[in-house]
Amino acid sequence: MTVERALPTPEAHDLIQLTRELVAKEVAPRAAADEAAGRFPREVFATLGAAGLLGLPYPEEYGGAAQPQEVYLQVVEELAAGWLAVGLGVSVHTLSCFPVAAFGGAEQRAALLPAMVGGDLIGAYCLSEPQSGSDAAALTTRAVPGPDGYTVDGVKAWTTHGGVADFYLVMARTGEPGARGVSCLHVPAGVDGLSFAAPERKMGMRSSPTAQVRLDGVRLPREALVGTEGEGFRIAMAALDGGRLGIAACAVGVAQAALDAATGYARERRQFGSRIVDFQGVSFILADMATQIAAARALYLEAARLRDAGRPYGTRAAMAKLFATDMCMKVTTDAVQVLGGYGYVEDFPVERYMREAKVLQIVEGTNQIQRLVIGRAVAKE
Repeated sequence: MTVERALPTPEAHDLIQLTRELVAKEVAPRAAADEAAGRFPREVFATLGAAGLLGLPYPEEYGGAAQPQEVYLQVVEELAAGWLAVGLGVSVHTLSCFPVAAFGGAEQRAALLPAMVGGDLIGAYCLSEPQSGSDAAALTTRAVPGPDGYTVDGVKAWTTHGGVADFYLVMARTGEPGARGVSCLHVPAGVDGLSFAAPERKMGMRSSPTAQVRLDGVRLPREALVGTEGEGFRIAMAALDGGRLGIAACAVGVAQAALDAATGYARERRQFGSRIVDFQGVSFILADMATQIAAARALYLEAARLRDAGRPYGTRAAMAKLFATDMCMKVTTDAVQVLGGYGYVEDFPVERYMREAKVLQIVEGTNQIQRLVIGRAVAKE
């Protein structure tokens, strides 16, 4: 089903149409085979980069497209509907560019951003560690300041694009324990001492490598520091607010794909002499799926518009991530149910959608953390 979108400009309409054409020709046709083989689609990201889709929300002076979040996130949704590994990959790359774009100095932005958002590079964001996930302020990766820069030692875990990214935004401890001692560093791939563990063997998202990033005596110049020393945790949390909207958009995209597959099957499948889509038990499931998807889309777009207006949006982002990913898990499970036995086999895509949906409830802060964020905001209000 083609989603009707209320977009702010004719340019945005053209951008969505371009995205749909790329998804139909370059993304969706290879998703199932590449997921089964665990192949990372680097050439797909090159195609997206050439089309200008890897720097959408960033300023034109640095090679971006200066698109509002409201538009960028709908592009992510369209990509995720075609293949979650690609939609989430664009979201993670955009998240990885944010620290330099929002907190970097003028010279640093001019030196780094054109390459980061220009379409040829892919980024990764390194916050979590083997013993530091939801308690991100407890990270132990250390960057020791020296006269010429920093020496970094530690291990980062659960890094999307670990081992295939061209640059890494690494949160490391430069000072005291706790959030105030964390700084943010830009680490280019290929520096001495940077290595990667084998990719994790995951339930889904097999084409999107997730790996530990190991830093063993990595030497970085002073210019690698993003923002100021001790500002890294604030940078990380600000980045995650935007990243949560990206995950919400991905969840809506996957759920929409599941609804489309279930609806298409229900229109063709006949039992007891009738299409199963005409049975009330099935039509009610599809109706609930469609309603939940529309509600989640409205919620992430509301948060995006708040961000575009320069207003606080962190709580709405947490709500959007929580609601959209829980919705996606339910909708994809219901899609499997509509297909019955066919939903459980790999001949149809809905079993893959269900496996992929689960990770969206975990990444960019588990949904329990989202509830914590929302609950604190409610109590404060």
